[in-house]
Amino acid sequence: MKTFGLALGGGGVRGLAHALVLEALDEIGCRPAIIAGTSIGAIMGAIYASGVPGRTIRESIQKNIISRRDTWHDIFNKRSDLLKVVRTVAFERGPGGTFKPDRFLNFLLAAVNKRTFEELDIPLRVIAADYWSGEEVVLEAGALLPALKASIAIPGVFAPVTIGNRELLDGGIVNLVPYEHILDRCDVSIAVNVAGTRTPGKNRIPNVWESVLRSFQLMQEATLSEKMKRRRPDIWVHPEIINVPMLAFGKAGRVLCQSAPAVKEMKNKIEKILARS
Repeated sequence: MKTFGLALGGGGVRGLAHALVLEALDEIGCRPAIIAGTSIGAIMGAIYASGVPGRTIRESIQKNIISRRDTWHDIFNKRSDLLKVVRTVAFERGPGGTFKPDRFLNFLLAAVNKRTFEELDIPLRVIAADYWSGEEVVLEAGALLPALKASIAIPGVFAPVTIGNRELLDGGIVNLVPYEHILDRCDVSIAVNVAGTRTPGKNRIPNVWESVLRSFQLMQEATLSEKMKRRRPDIWVHPEIINVPMLAFGKAGRVLCQSAPAVKEMKNKIEKILARS
Protein backbone atom coordinates (compact mmCIF):
# COMPACT_ATOMS: atom_id res chain seq x y z
CA MET A 1 0.00 0.00 0.00
CA LYS A 2 1.44 3.37 -1.01
CA THR A 3 1.98 6.04 1.62
CA PHE A 4 0.99 9.65 0.97
CA GLY A 5 2.52 12.90 2.16
CA LEU A 6 0.80 16.27 2.17
CA ALA A 7 2.30 19.77 1.86
CA LEU A 8 -0.02 22.72 2.55
CA GLY A 9 1.06 26.11 1.28
CA GLY A 10 0.63 29.60 2.68
CA GLY A 11 -1.74 32.25 1.36
CA GLY A 12 -3.79 33.82 4.14
CA VAL A 13 -7.53 33.35 3.77
CA ARG A 14 -6.96 31.40 0.56
CA GLY A 15 -5.58 28.64 2.76
CA LEU A 16 -9.12 27.82 3.85
CA ALA A 17 -9.17 25.81 0.61
CA HIS A 18 -7.05 23.27 2.49
CA ALA A 19 -10.21 22.23 4.34
CA LEU A 20 -11.63 20.86 1.08
CA VAL A 21 -8.40 18.98 0.41
CA LEU A 22 -8.45 17.41 3.87
CA GLU A 23 -12.12 16.44 3.55
CA ALA A 24 -11.47 14.84 0.15
CA LEU A 25 -8.61 12.78 1.59
CA ASP A 26 -10.89 11.54 4.36
CA GLU A 27 -13.61 10.61 1.87
CA ILE A 28 -11.31 8.28 -0.06
CA GLY A 29 -9.55 6.93 3.01
CA CYS A 30 -6.19 8.49 2.16
CA ARG A 31 -4.53 9.32 5.47
CA PRO A 32 -1.24 11.23 5.10
CA ALA A 33 1.82 9.70 6.71
CA ILE A 34 3.39 13.15 7.06
CA ILE A 35 2.20 16.78 6.74
CA ALA A 36 4.32 19.87 6.12
CA GLY A 37 2.79 23.32 6.29
CA THR A 38 3.66 26.96 5.79
CA SER A 39 1.72 29.78 7.49
CA ILE A 40 -2.05 29.08 7.17
CA GLY A 41 -1.07 25.68 5.79
CA ALA A 42 0.71 24.94 9.05
CA ILE A 43 -2.39 25.91 11.04
CA MET A 44 -4.74 23.79 8.94
CA GLY A 45 -2.24 20.94 9.06
CA ALA A 46 -2.00 21.16 12.85
CA ILE A 47 -5.77 21.07 13.28
CA TYR A 48 -6.06 18.03 11.02
CA ALA A 49 -3.01 16.27 12.51
CA SER A 50 -4.56 16.66 15.96
CA GLY A 51 -7.46 14.43 14.92
CA VAL A 52 -10.09 16.89 13.67
CA PRO A 53 -11.72 15.48 10.48
CA GLY A 54 -11.58 17.50 7.27
CA ARG A 55 -15.38 17.72 7.14
CA THR A 56 -15.49 19.27 10.60
CA ILE A 57 -12.89 21.86 9.60
CA ARG A 58 -14.83 22.72 6.44
CA GLU A 59 -18.15 22.95 8.29
CA SER A 60 -16.68 25.25 10.93
CA ILE A 61 -15.60 27.59 8.13
CA GLN A 62 -18.90 27.43 6.28
CA LYS A 63 -21.01 28.16 9.33
CA ASN A 64 -19.61 31.70 9.27
CA ILE A 65 -20.23 32.28 5.56
CA ILE A 66 -23.29 34.40 4.81
CA SER A 67 -25.41 33.00 1.96
CA ARG A 68 -28.56 34.11 0.15
CA ARG A 69 -30.56 31.43 1.99
CA ASP A 70 -29.75 32.85 5.42
CA THR A 71 -32.43 34.53 7.48
CA TRP A 72 -31.75 37.85 9.25
CA HIS A 73 -31.28 35.86 12.44
CA ASP A 74 -28.62 33.68 10.75
CA ILE A 75 -26.84 36.73 9.37
CA PHE A 76 -26.81 38.45 12.77
CA ASN A 77 -25.34 35.41 14.48
CA LYS A 78 -22.72 34.86 11.80
CA ARG A 79 -21.64 38.50 11.83
CA SER A 80 -21.35 38.33 15.62
CA ASP A 81 -19.04 35.31 15.33
CA LEU A 82 -16.96 37.01 12.65
CA LEU A 83 -16.59 40.11 14.83
CA LYS A 84 -15.20 37.90 17.58
CA VAL A 85 -12.52 36.69 15.17
CA VAL A 86 -11.67 40.23 14.08
CA ARG A 87 -11.43 41.44 17.67
CA THR A 88 -8.97 38.72 18.58
CA VAL A 89 -6.56 40.37 16.15
CA ALA A 90 -7.52 44.03 16.18
CA PHE A 91 -7.24 44.72 19.89
CA GLU A 92 -3.98 43.01 20.79
CA ARG A 93 -1.06 45.20 19.84
CA GLY A 94 2.45 43.81 19.65
CA PRO A 95 5.83 45.53 19.33
CA GLY A 96 6.43 48.00 16.53
CA GLY A 97 2.74 48.46 15.73
CA THR A 98 2.25 44.84 14.76
CA PHE A 99 -0.51 42.58 16.09
CA LYS A 100 -0.18 39.72 18.55
CA PRO A 101 -1.63 36.48 17.14
CA ASP A 102 -2.04 34.65 20.47
CA ARG A 103 -5.79 35.04 20.90
CA PHE A 104 -6.38 34.66 17.17
CA LEU A 105 -4.53 31.34 17.14
CA ASN A 106 -6.28 30.18 20.28
CA PHE A 107 -9.58 30.86 18.51
CA LEU A 108 -8.54 28.90 15.41
CA LEU A 109 -7.13 26.03 17.44
CA ALA A 110 -10.03 25.78 19.89
CA ALA A 111 -10.78 22.23 18.76
CA VAL A 112 -7.17 21.13 19.18
CA ASN A 113 -6.35 19.50 22.51
CA LYS A 114 -2.73 18.73 21.63
CA ARG A 115 -0.02 21.04 22.92
CA THR A 116 3.13 19.49 21.43
CA PHE A 117 4.21 18.03 18.11
CA GLU A 118 4.75 14.70 19.80
CA GLU A 119 1.05 14.46 20.77
CA LEU A 120 -0.23 14.85 17.22
CA ASP A 121 -1.83 11.88 15.44
CA ILE A 122 0.13 12.64 12.24
CA PRO A 123 3.74 13.89 12.16
CA LEU A 124 3.83 17.61 11.29
CA ARG A 125 6.63 19.84 10.00
CA VAL A 126 6.08 23.58 10.33
CA ILE A 127 8.07 26.02 8.20
CA ALA A 128 9.34 29.41 9.41
CA ALA A 129 12.09 31.83 8.36
CA ASP A 130 15.00 33.11 10.46
CA TYR A 131 14.81 36.92 10.51
CA TRP A 132 18.58 37.49 10.79
CA SER A 133 20.06 34.76 8.62
CA GLY A 134 17.24 34.38 6.12
CA GLU A 135 17.44 30.61 6.54
CA GLU A 136 14.51 28.23 6.43
CA VAL A 137 13.67 26.73 9.82
CA VAL A 138 11.77 23.44 10.11
CA LEU A 139 9.96 22.97 13.42
CA GLU A 140 8.75 19.46 14.26
CA ALA A 141 9.27 18.92 17.99
CA GLY A 142 8.33 20.59 21.26
CA ALA A 143 5.58 23.15 21.85
CA LEU A 144 3.13 23.49 18.97
CA LEU A 145 1.70 26.99 19.52
CA PRO A 146 4.99 28.95 19.30
CA ALA A 147 5.85 27.15 16.06
CA LEU A 148 2.50 28.06 14.51
CA LYS A 149 2.85 31.68 15.68
CA ALA A 150 6.24 31.83 13.98
CA SER A 151 4.99 30.29 10.74
CA ILE A 152 2.22 32.91 10.35
CA ALA A 153 4.29 35.92 11.44
CA ILE A 154 3.64 37.92 8.26
CA PRO A 155 6.08 40.88 8.17
CA GLY A 156 4.32 44.09 9.14
CA VAL A 157 1.28 42.23 10.48
CA PHE A 158 2.51 39.93 13.25
CA ALA A 159 5.67 40.40 15.27
CA PRO A 160 8.57 37.95 14.90
CA VAL A 161 8.47 35.01 17.33
CA THR A 162 11.48 34.01 19.42
CA ILE A 163 12.15 30.27 19.65
CA GLY A 164 15.45 29.34 21.24
CA ASN A 165 17.99 31.87 20.01
CA ARG A 166 16.16 32.64 16.76
CA GLU A 167 13.69 35.35 15.74
CA LEU A 168 11.30 33.72 13.29
CA LEU A 169 8.96 35.05 10.60
CA ASP A 170 6.33 33.69 8.23
CA GLY A 171 7.55 30.54 6.50
CA GLY A 172 6.23 31.76 3.16
CA ILE A 173 9.20 34.10 2.91
CA VAL A 174 11.48 31.15 2.23
CA ASN A 175 9.17 28.29 1.24
CA LEU A 176 5.62 28.87 0.08
CA VAL A 177 4.74 25.20 -0.54
CA PRO A 178 7.16 22.97 1.45
CA TYR A 179 6.69 19.70 -0.43
CA GLU A 180 10.39 18.73 -0.29
CA HIS A 181 9.92 18.15 3.45
CA ILE A 182 7.54 15.23 2.89
CA LEU A 183 9.46 13.36 0.19
CA ASP A 184 11.51 11.29 2.63
CA ARG A 185 8.40 9.97 4.40
CA CYS A 186 6.03 8.95 1.60
CA ASP A 187 5.67 7.20 -1.75
CA VAL A 188 3.31 9.80 -3.23
CA SER A 189 3.64 13.52 -2.52
CA ILE A 190 0.66 15.89 -2.66
CA ALA A 191 1.35 19.64 -2.69
CA VAL A 192 -1.32 22.34 -2.44
CA ASN A 193 -0.57 25.88 -3.63
CA VAL A 194 -3.20 28.46 -2.64
CA ALA A 195 -1.31 31.55 -3.79
CA GLY A 196 -4.18 32.81 -5.97
CA THR A 197 -4.16 35.43 -8.73
CA ARG A 198 -5.31 39.04 -9.07
CA THR A 199 -6.85 40.87 -12.03
CA PRO A 200 -7.09 44.66 -12.47
CA GLY A 201 -10.24 46.23 -11.02
CA LYS A 202 -11.79 49.66 -11.40
CA ASN A 203 -9.07 51.13 -9.22
CA ARG A 204 -5.96 49.82 -10.98
CA ILE A 205 -3.55 51.58 -8.61
CA PRO A 206 -3.15 49.52 -5.40
CA ASN A 207 -2.82 51.14 -2.00
CA VAL A 208 0.35 50.78 0.07
CA TRP A 209 -0.85 47.74 2.00
CA GLU A 210 -1.97 45.94 -1.16
CA SER A 211 1.37 46.71 -2.77
CA VAL A 212 3.31 45.21 0.13
CA LEU A 213 1.30 41.99 0.22
CA ARG A 214 1.31 41.58 -3.56
CA SER A 215 5.08 42.13 -3.70
CA PHE A 216 5.47 39.54 -0.97
CA GLN A 217 3.44 37.07 -3.06
CA LEU A 218 5.38 37.76 -6.26
CA MET A 219 8.69 36.99 -4.52
CA GLN A 220 7.22 33.78 -3.08
CA GLU A 221 6.02 32.63 -6.48
CA ALA A 222 9.37 33.33 -8.12
CA THR A 223 11.17 31.18 -5.54
CA LEU A 224 8.59 28.41 -5.90
CA SER A 225 8.90 28.45 -9.68
CA GLU A 226 12.66 27.85 -9.46
CA LYS A 227 12.14 24.98 -7.02
CA MET A 228 9.56 23.37 -9.31
CA LYS A 229 12.12 23.30 -12.15
CA ARG A 230 14.32 21.01 -10.06
CA ARG A 231 11.69 18.63 -8.74
CA ARG A 232 7.90 18.58 -8.76
CA PRO A 233 5.58 16.78 -6.37
CA ASP A 234 3.67 13.77 -7.65
CA ILE A 235 0.31 15.53 -7.36
CA TRP A 236 0.20 19.32 -7.74
CA VAL A 237 -3.00 21.05 -6.59
CA HIS A 238 -3.35 24.72 -7.56
CA PRO A 239 -6.92 26.04 -7.27
CA GLU A 240 -7.86 29.06 -9.39
CA ILE A 241 -8.53 31.46 -6.52
CA ILE A 242 -9.06 34.81 -8.21
CA ASN A 243 -9.21 38.28 -6.63
CA VAL A 244 -9.12 37.18 -3.00
CA PRO A 245 -6.56 39.27 -1.05
CA MET A 246 -4.48 37.48 1.56
CA LEU A 247 -6.37 38.87 4.57
CA ALA A 248 -9.89 39.15 3.07
CA PHE A 249 -11.53 36.73 5.51
CA GLY A 250 -14.97 37.90 4.41
CA LYS A 251 -14.39 36.09 1.10
CA ALA A 252 -14.07 32.61 2.57
CA GLY A 253 -17.10 31.44 0.60
CA ARG A 254 -15.48 32.48 -2.67
CA VAL A 255 -12.33 30.58 -1.73
CA LEU A 256 -14.21 27.33 -1.15
CA CYS A 257 -16.29 27.71 -4.31
CA GLN A 258 -13.32 28.47 -6.57
CA SER A 259 -11.21 25.69 -5.06
CA ALA A 260 -13.72 22.87 -5.51
CA PRO A 261 -12.80 21.92 -9.14
CA ALA A 262 -9.08 21.55 -8.37
CA VAL A 263 -9.82 19.44 -5.29
CA LYS A 264 -12.11 17.20 -7.34
CA GLU A 265 -9.32 16.70 -9.88
CA MET A 266 -6.89 15.83 -7.06
CA LYS A 267 -9.34 13.32 -5.67
CA ASN A 268 -9.63 11.59 -9.05
CA LYS A 269 -5.83 11.34 -9.39
CA ILE A 270 -5.45 9.80 -5.94
CA GLU A 271 -8.24 7.30 -6.56
CA LYS A 272 -6.46 6.13 -9.73
CA ILE A 273 -3.22 5.65 -7.78
CA LEU A 274 -5.02 3.73 -5.05
CA ALA A 275 -6.72 1.52 -7.63
CA ARG A 276 -3.33 0.55 -9.09
CA SER A 277 -1.68 -0.17 -5.73
